[in-house]
Amino acid sequence: MFKRFQKWHLWPRSLATRTALLLILGMGMIEVCGLLIHTLDRIDFDRLTQEQDLANRATAIYRDISETDNKDRSDEVDGLDPIPGFNIFLSSHADLQGIHPRSVKLEQTVSHLLSTVLFPPELRPRKILAATDNNHRRSSISFQLPNDKRWLNISYTLAQPNPFRSVTFPIAFFVMATSTCFLTIWGVKRLIAPVSTLAAAAERLGQDVNAPPLSETGPLEIAKAARAFNIMSSRIHRFVTDRTQLLLAIGHDLRTPITRLKLRAEFIEDDALRTKFLADLDEIEAMIRATLAFGRDNARHEPTTALDIASLLETIIDEMREAYPDKQEKIVLQEPLPKITVCAKPLGLKRALRNLMENALLYGGNVRVNLQTHYISSHDLQDGEKVAILIEDDGPGLKDETLEQVFEPFFRIETSRNRATGGTGLGLSIARNIIRGQGGDIILQNRSPHGLCAIVTLIG
Repeated sequence: MFKRFQKWHLWPRSLATRTALLLILGMGMIEVCGLLIHTLDRIDFDRLTQEQDLANRATAIYRDISETDNKDRSDEVDGLDPIPGFNIFLSSHADLQGIHPRSVKLEQTVSHLLSTVLFPPELRPRKILAATDNNHRRSSISFQLPNDKRWLNISYTLAQPNPFRSVTFPIAFFVMATSTCFLTIWGVKRLIAPVSTLAAAAERLGQDVNAPPLSETGPLEIAKAARAFNIMSSRIHRFVTDRTQLLLAIGHDLRTPITRLKLRAEFIEDDALRTKFLADLDEIEAMIRATLAFGRDNARHEPTTALDIASLLETIIDEMREAYPDKQEKIVLQEPLPKITVCAKPLGLKRALRNLMENALLYGGNVRVNLQTHYISSHDLQDGEKVAILIEDDGPGLKDETLEQVFEPFFRIETSRNRATGGTGLGLSIARNIIRGQGGDIILQNRSPHGLCAIVTLIG
């Protein structure tokens, strides 16, 4: 059943809203049941009250008629102005207006009423007959008058009980419903708040392994979850730190033997062999530099600031046109650019975007940069305003199975992005680490009919 609710488009996505809605619905059903029981009880009480009141009226009418002379009783009955629903007449026999069954209880009630008032015994009825229908809606009472052969017949119908006539009923219902909703929403927010805090801490940890630990206070379950999260965070931090330090140490230590090998290579007499030897050493040194850059990027603590993304793109494009003067016409920035401010690390973001643009220019032959807002794709990270930077080229593109593999460290595609171009296989890994460390992501998509598009998604 719950899975069916989740498929509804109107079913809320927030845990707090879902919990509050379920509690409000549950409390509402309980409140409706309680009000229904109260209503039925009120209807039964009103019916009993009406029966007693109408019996009192019938008794009072009999008293007035019995105290009148025999010859004037007909005129007295005709002159009565009974309330609506009453039918009063004299007859030579008891006439219960076809109402049945006979009601001994009503007869006893009327007799008791006549005995409790100051009423002369000689005026009391010689006989009382009463009947009430099965629904207790219509009743009839016949009194045999004293010193008279006639019967006084009184029938009446009870008004339909209506508990909603009371002004306090809708007010009470509104106050109860409003109070239930407010208290439920307030309570759910208090209960769900630690979950939101835990989710925010997990998101911060994904961007910065040096994020401060969670407070381990609150209810037992929340404190236990916070403690487990802090232990996990410290282990991740230790793992990343150890890996980074190992990577930096190896890269730094390899520089010394490479320098010695370069010096020794100068003593090789064969020029062709010496050139190849030095070229291999240069390639190894370039790979080490890229490895050190990869490690330093993980250890960087650049502060996050508000950044005008359009101005950053214009700066990168201008620098690339200066660096590649012979390809200026192939470096295009789609305008007009919307003015968008994002919270990011400027140097890291600039480095990642420039890496992607240079890849497009070197391996695709050209680069076009476009800035979009509210970009939606299957790779959306979370709710929020999406800012997407599309970096396109008209190159051969990539095979579908390698679109994700190219982000793995040291992964290279020999047919298009080989060592002859100077690639080490770390550029895209560094770029993705930078972007993901700022809450975004990078994906690659092939363009039709050919070309590649790198989509950088940021949170606006």
